[in-house]
Amino acid sequence: MNQYERFRNSIPLLRNSTKLEQIHKGYSSDGKYIVHDSNGHPQYILRTYNIDQVENKKLEFSRLKMMEKHDVKCSRPIEIGVLPEQELGYMIVSFIEGNEASEELPFLTKEEQFNIGIQSGFELKKIHQVICPDNIKSWDERMAAKHHRYRMEYTKCGVAINNEKKLLSFIDDKLYLMKGRPNIFQHDDYHIGNLIVKDGKLSGIIDFNRYDWGDPIHEFVKVGIFSAEVSVPFSVGQIQGYNNYNEPDDEFWKLYSLYLAMTLISSVVWILKVKPDELDSMLMKIHQVMDDHNNFELTVPKWYSQYQVNV
Repeated sequence: MNQYERFRNSIPLLRNSTKLEQIHKGYSSDGKYIVHDSNGHPQYILRTYNIDQVENKKLEFSRLKMMEKHDVKCSRPIEIGVLPEQELGYMIVSFIEGNEASEELPFLTKEEQFNIGIQSGFELKKIHQVICPDNIKSWDERMAAKHHRYRMEYTKCGVAINNEKKLLSFIDDKLYLMKGRPNIFQHDDYHIGNLIVKDGKLSGIIDFNRYDWGDPIHEFVKVGIFSAEVSVPFSVGQIQGYNNYNEPDDEFWKLYSLYLAMTLISSVVWILKVKPDELDSMLMKIHQVMDDHNNFELTVPKWYSQYQVNV
């Protein structure tokens, strides 16, 4: 009996499915499959994971229910359970039609890219309506401790970012800005690889498995590292959509640039642990971000300010 047959026999919701198509994208250790219905159309996403992840996944499932309550365009939670004989847990969510924004945006007009960015900013604002539980420590306390750990690992990893002294001193000088920042629900991986586009519009948001609690502005670091290199109009649109079509204030840019600078340090450590063969690619992204901010002499990235001038 193959894996598909085992899943179909063990999970009643899959009994009428005709195909299970494995998804190989992403860095998650979860098994991911597209479930096709009796007519051969994609219907669900099945995620499987080690049984010791069950409690964490129950929390993730409840967060998806929370997103549904706030009418966020994202996968709807359908079912969660365990497969004891296979020592796996599983989660089934609705399938969102379309392709990753990273694949679709280059083929759209600048205006369409900008409008999808606006839509993604609106949706992110909805995500950020959920307030943190009382038992979670303050954002600045958690983030400072996390950064300290990454900083220690970075100094030992043998890789140095160009102009790292300027980068590190910028971070040290600005860490105080995190004090008193809000603890809000975060998708925490909000970028064009996790946004689905269909017919020139945002179709939905996927992969909430990295969710966290913290400063909502921290969500925008993925714009600077991933989204802007594919589509500046989209990236500008996301920032402006989130800010109700207005220009962000100085506080936004100061925090954005601080979090982005901190992310450059953690990205080196993370890529060496998870995908060391992609180090060169990550360093190229990091060097681009350093250039975008003139080694963090600029809080507003050049791609944003130049787009504003050109428009």
